[in-house]
Formats: sequence, C-alpha cells, structure tokens
Amino acid sequence: MTTTEAPRVDAGWADEVRALAAAQDAVVLAHNYQLPEIQDVAHFTGDSLALSRIAAESPASTIVFCGVHFMAETAKILSPEKTVLIPDAKAGCSLADSITADQLREWKAEHPDAVVVSYVNTTAAVKAETDVCCTSSNAVEVVRSIPADREVLFLPDQFLGAHVRRITGRQNMHVWAGECHVHAGISGPALTAQSQAHPDADLYVHPECGCATSALYLAGAGAVPAEHVKILSTGGMLDAAREAQPGRTVLVATEVGMLHQLRRAAPEVDFRAVNDRASCHYMKMITPEKLLRALREGRDEVHVDPELAERGRAAVQRMIAIGQPGGGE
Repeated sequence: MTTTEAPRVDAGWADEVRALAAAQDAVVLAHNYQLPEIQDVAHFTGDSLALSRIAAESPASTIVFCGVHFMAETAKILSPEKTVLIPDAKAGCSLADSITADQLREWKAEHPDAVVVSYVNTTAAVKAETDVCCTSSNAVEVVRSIPADREVLFLPDQFLGAHVRRITGRQNMHVWAGECHVHAGISGPALTAQSQAHPDADLYVHPECGCATSALYLAGAGAVPAEHVKILSTGGMLDAAREAQPGRTVLVATEVGMLHQLRRAAPEVDFRAVNDRASCHYMKMITPEKLLRALREGRDEVHVDPELAERGRAAVQRMIAIGQPGGGE
C-alpha cells in the first residue's frame, strides 16, 4: 500500500488495529470525546492527563494518542523516550489556542510576583512558562496551595477560572479570557430549558461550560434541588454515573462524545445531552481510516523541544505533588 491510498475500513478494522498495535509495540489511547468506534477499539479511554500517565507507565514503546494535539504533546512530555503518534496532526483545540507562550510572557511581566497556574489543556510552550498545572478536578486544590498573599494568574479557561474563584473566594486571582468553543456554547438558557423539561433529572456540568454559573443559580433559586447539581470533571462524571440509581435521568453538559462512556458505565441510566450539537470537530477528525494510517505508516509523529518538555514536565509534576489529579479534565 502506498502512502497516497486511503486505508480501507470494514468490519475487521478493529482486529487490524489491535494486530498492528501488537506488531509495532504500540498502545492506543482514546479521549472520552472521540468517536464511539475509536473509543471502543482503544486499549484505554479517559481524559487527556490520565491517558498520558497511563502511557508513561505502559511498557509499549509507541503511543498512538487519539485526541487533539496538546494531549499528544503532554504524553510526549511525560514519556520523552517514547514515540508518540497522533492520527491527524491538524486536530487542534480552541481552548489551547486561546493563549500563546508570548502572550503568557507578557502577562507574567505585568505581574512579576504572580504564580502561574495553567490548565493541562494548554500547549507544551505554555506549560513551559507555567509554575504549576491543574486539572478541572484539582484546580481548587492547586490554587488553595498557593500562599494567600501571592497573586495567581489562571489560564486559559475563563469558566473554570470563575468556578475556582467562586469556590476559593480568592480576590487576587486573575483569569485569562479563553474558552473552549464547544463548552462555551452549552448555554445557561439551554440548561434551564432542559431542566424545566426534566425537573427530576440530575445535572452533570463540566466547569468549562458557559452554563456552570446557571446550574448553581438554578440550585440556589430552588428551581433544581441542590443535590441534583454536580459540577464535575469528565472522570468525576464517570464516578457519579457508576453510583447513579437505575432509571434516573441525567442531563450532561459537556462534549457529546462523553455520553458513550457514561452509557457504558451505567446503561440503565438515561443520559441526555444538554446541547446535542456540542460536538468538537477537532476531536472527530480522528477517524478509523486515520488511526489505521497512523499504525501502518507511523504518522503523524509528535515532537516537543527537550528544553520545553523538561520545563513543562516540572509544572505537571508540581501539580501531582500537591494532590492527585483525579478525574483530570
């Protein structure tokens, strides 16, 4: 087969993926937002940081990361000696692209004594300019670990930053005005309409969502019982799903790919998307054809400058030293 031919995908493609991975000493990782068929064929499925840690612990010499580019970079940062492939190098991320390393350096110059806290959903270059990383599940813990008299620069997600500021009450925390275009599009009015249509439903809301504040308002106003509202990382959603009562309805505010894992974890629970159009086209760029191509041809390999990787790795390790990252994003 030449590199110009598209791999043929048929009923046996999953067997071929596994056979190729075994032959090439590769582990296939899939993010929770990937296409269902990609999730099902992967050796491991989860959030980006959890997958990167799995990759670092795996004996496999090659990591095939089915996700977006910054995730594959993080895997390379934590496993510099391994080959890291992403099935489509053009799979980007609007949130990671919302701040550059140059912009961060300029922001740091305006606040020279501040501690920089970066969400793991950032590029390697931004991680290299970061003091400590965080995930959505431990962002509060990370910020609370910083002395109260130190300014904090939190980036890049404004909605996660607002959530952390609300929980911690921290006034000297500056938040970058970045967002994931998919999560930002899951709006308060959409959540309100869905909760009114399903008044007994639980709400699982990712803190990156534009509707996170609305969810807390609904609980505070008594429109939704407070115990029904859960602000959760993707890993936290899976933990909550496993404990949900059969027959419950759960409204899920995050990228729609997450529904596949939730339904697998709790098939007797009725999971519904708050916004069924909340689909990340970057995540969906990883197709069965491209996964086969990556395994057959060794495309596309991800490289991170060793000096950047070393600095970024230190920021991730500081986060882990503060507290386990739990469910990651």
